[in-house]
Amino acid sequence: QVQLVESGGGLVQPGGSLRLSCAASRMIFSFYVLGWYRQAPGKQRELVADITSSLTTNYADSVKDRFTISSDTAKNTVYLQMNSLKPEDTAVYYCNARLRIGNGNSSWGQGTQVTVSS
Repeated sequence: QVQLVESGGGLVQPGGSLRLSCAASRMIFSFYVLGWYRQAPGKQRELVADITSSLTTNYADSVKDRFTISSDTAKNTVYLQMNSLKPEDTAVYYCNARLRIGNGNSSWGQGTQVTVSS
């Protein structure tokens, strides 16, 4: 199964920035959609952004124009640049790899905490 390891979370003040990284192994990128999800306490996990190997991207309306998802094929890594962070962005952020075909199996990273607070 695909192995995903996130990093880059932390505590930041409102208006600040963070860059999350997700390193993938055992994955053929073209078979997957790579995404960032987040889950706040008491809330359901929600899609933040995703990206395909052809670099098609998709963003939640709440983060559009503030967050940017990108990938580095050589490093088999996906990134989430988060700017203009708001307290509402506080959550555990998870990297996800979804098969684009077949049963749509997903693999998840362990999550990285992002806390936006003054």
